[in-house]
Amino acid sequence: MDRIDAMKVFVAALDEGSLAGAGRRLGRSPAAVSRALALLEANVGVRLLHRTTRSIRLSEAGERYAAVCRRILTDLEEADMLAAGERSAPRGTLTITAPVVGGEEIMRPILDAFLDAHPAVSAKLYLLDRPANLIDEGIDVALRIAHLPDSSMVAVRVGEVRRVVVAAPRYLASHPPIEQPADLAKHRIIAMTHFGLDSWSFPPVGASAVPRTVSFTPRFVVNSVRAAVASAVEGHGVVRLFTYHVAEKVCDGQLEIVLKDAEHAPLPVHLIAPEGRLSTPKVRAFIDFAVPRLRTAFARLKADAER
Repeated sequence: MDRIDAMKVFVAALDEGSLAGAGRRLGRSPAAVSRALALLEANVGVRLLHRTTRSIRLSEAGERYAAVCRRILTDLEEADMLAAGERSAPRGTLTITAPVVGGEEIMRPILDAFLDAHPAVSAKLYLLDRPANLIDEGIDVALRIAHLPDSSMVAVRVGEVRRVVVAAPRYLASHPPIEQPADLAKHRIIAMTHFGLDSWSFPPVGASAVPRTVSFTPRFVVNSVRAAVASAVEGHGVVRLFTYHVAEKVCDGQLEIVLKDAEHAPLPVHLIAPEGRLSTPKVRAFIDFAVPRLRTAFARLKADAER
């Protein structure tokens, strides 16, 4: 068994979460899977996995080695695709990451339609509310909401989103008015980690260069966008989220945006991919397919949030 084949077994075991799962995926016996892992550990001279009869866990060295393995296997797949010719039909496994709600509601339907149109392509969609390292984690394409640093990534802008403060009309009717950011200190705050657990900042006013910061003790802290939206809709407080999280609820009157004049500038939304992968048919085809659909989706959500 060569080392590249052993790497494929190693990565399959990580993806499936067990040696048995890797064996089923690759059509290998448990003994063959164990031999592949033993070969890798013998080559590097350290233990890569801590394994029991039911689960596996990466060692510290294994985490670093796994990232390298994914890069090598991705590069080999790209080389095969390029050798087949740029105009060959898309095929292989497409790996995509997106924020949880954006991935479920926006990216997933587009990906389903793409797979229907390209039977030789399969896909993995990882929903993550963190910026994944595309190279180290073996990801082909990412939907990212942020100002992008200069990098070797290819980025195509597909829209923009605002960070908005919202509450249910019935909550607003029974609590003090929210006319400026400082008024939030008098309100029940529903907080999420990536939008500020104990304070929210707002752009400076006038000639000042200092952002306005409102500190608070949240009444409810939750790590789920859907739970935060539901709590706000039911009248339990004020929450800050992206417009695409709340566009539908704003459009149908269940939530109302406050402090529109105190919002930060919108954040751009991009579809990004490592530059080298853009030449592979599956990635090129997906970006060509997804970009116009994403632009339509984000334009619709923007209009809904502004009604």
